[in-house]
Amino acid sequence: MNGLLETLTSLSVEEETEQLNGFSGLEDSYSTAGESSLPNFKSWLRVQALNVTRHAAALRPFRHDEFGTDPASPSDAHIDAVNQLISSLRVQLIEMSRLVGQTAEAAIKAPDTDHLQQLMSRKDGAHERVRAIEQIWDFYFELFGQRQTKFGNWLLGCDRIALDCYQDIYMGLGIARSIPAPAPFSYMKTGFSPATFRRGIPLSKLGQQINPFPLIQLPYHRLVNPWTLGAILHEVSHNLQTDLNLRQEIPRAIAMRLLKAGMSRVLAATWTHWHSEIFADLSGLLLGGPAIVSSLMDIAARSPQATLYFHSGAPHPVPYLRVFISIELLRRMGFPETAERYRQIWQRIYPNPRAGNIPSELLETFSKAKKLVVDTICYTPYKQLGDKTLAQITGFKPQHQRMIEEAGERLAAGNDPGIIPERFLIPASRWALDRRLAEPKVITKNFYSALARR
Repeated sequence: MNGLLETLTSLSVEEETEQLNGFSGLEDSYSTAGESSLPNFKSWLRVQALNVTRHAAALRPFRHDEFGTDPASPSDAHIDAVNQLISSLRVQLIEMSRLVGQTAEAAIKAPDTDHLQQLMSRKDGAHERVRAIEQIWDFYFELFGQRQTKFGNWLLGCDRIALDCYQDIYMGLGIARSIPAPAPFSYMKTGFSPATFRRGIPLSKLGQQINPFPLIQLPYHRLVNPWTLGAILHEVSHNLQTDLNLRQEIPRAIAMRLLKAGMSRVLAATWTHWHSEIFADLSGLLLGGPAIVSSLMDIAARSPQATLYFHSGAPHPVPYLRVFISIELLRRMGFPETAERYRQIWQRIYPNPRAGNIPSELLETFSKAKKLVVDTICYTPYKQLGDKTLAQITGFKPQHQRMIEEAGERLAAGNDPGIIPERFLIPASRWALDRRLAEPKVITKNFYSALARR
């Protein structure tokens, strides 16, 4: 069967249909067009099997060159990973196609009710399988197809930023770890918020099949405003937490730290429930520097009713509190003046945290709890990191901010930003925008041009 699948990868639908017809035995039924008194009925029965066969043929693995061969095209590794998933699912479909062909042949020879209903049942089962695989095939077809549009280079730039985040973290580890592959893959989707789908987890979009590589979903309005793409660092950090095996360790450590400090189990459970989003916020800040707080404030700054709203089941911290958590990390990173400036801005917008429904116990313990949580996530060594802290691994320092500022000036002028890491181009674009060094459209154009040249 594996040999058949490898052969089918390079065939057209017509060629593959011919191969599958021979495999299913349907070819023989076509050669016995016969002397039936019901020629139209026989023809219809043969078409039922043919439809299933052609469906199986159409849901073929992807060729390496069919989405282009330029740098923005999907890599061979991404296509191979998807093909492996599709091929594993098609094995059962091909077997079902073979059985439908055999059943159709039997029904043509003896068109009694039992044979006919058996054909309908097997055809129905095969079509259900087709729909399940088609959902997956369509998902990746759309994903890969975006790389042939005018947005291909933008998405390539986002890929390079995500890859840079992975490289920075893995190069800083205090222990050798297996290299994750394939790298994250970015795609555009309409909607308000960015999102990510982590490697190795079942996705509803894939019919609960396992996602073979990290997916970074970005709305168009983020892509057209690159200074908002701190979201990439946040979404990549979700994947890093998984690939570094910290998704169980971090919430345990947070709960133990808060309980040891005398906080209630309800409070510990609330902070623990927020662990993934807090980790992504803090890791993104460690990767990108102070401008990432500006991006977070862009998102969290909404009406008082929304920003001060507490929902016990939400995975994100209360937006009002979420910003202060990042400000606390910024202070510890060596940017006390910038942290204080952000704090004053945020408190000026929302002077009364009790105007919302945030529980009193959460507000009263917040100042202490945020420090403990930031220390637990960013300044506590973990064996998964080679007994280093997250802050040590990423190592963002004040001198890196000066690099970002210089790169922002170069971006605004249309000059090569130099050897600056890809992820730093996001805060560089923010620096240029905040200081009105160039028109927004110029910054956007130069941002993606700089990434395309990498």
